[in-house]
Amino acid sequence: MTDQRFEELVEAYADTVFRLAYSYLKNRADAEDVMQEALLKLYVEPKDFESADHEKHWLFRVAANECRKLLRSPWRRRTGPLDEAEEAAAFDQPVQTELFRQVMALPPKYRAAIYLHYYEGYAVKEIASALGAKASTVQTWLLRARGQLKIKLKEAEAYD
Repeated sequence: MTDQRFEELVEAYADTVFRLAYSYLKNRADAEDVMQEALLKLYVEPKDFESADHEKHWLFRVAANECRKLLRSPWRRRTGPLDEAEEAAAFDQPVQTELFRQVMALPPKYRAAIYLHYYEGYAVKEIASALGAKASTVQTWLLRARGQLKIKLKEAEAYD
């Protein structure tokens, strides 16, 4: 891979890979590490891709695998989060902020599926390919995530 092609790919996909990793890990530093690791594997990997879509899906799959690997690491299981201010995105309306907070409270596989489907606009088959799951599994994740969000948002609304 040429340096120029790699720079084009970084420009095109770095932000999306970061957001995917952040949806899994809920931590900016870890998401940046995963993004860099995935892009490094793209640069080093002597792989011929069939198309731009194949390249993109390969990169998303590597990022998702890196996230899972990080979540399974012994270090991560033996440590607890620091009492830091919650990293929250700025939204125009409080409803959007609450929705974001509830999405980030979902389990990682649900967050990733919700992010790729609703924020990036990918079809279920594309998400399945990127995350290494069956399409029916991704549909189940989306269904369960929407159900959990519906319940939690109704509870939050009743609380206010």
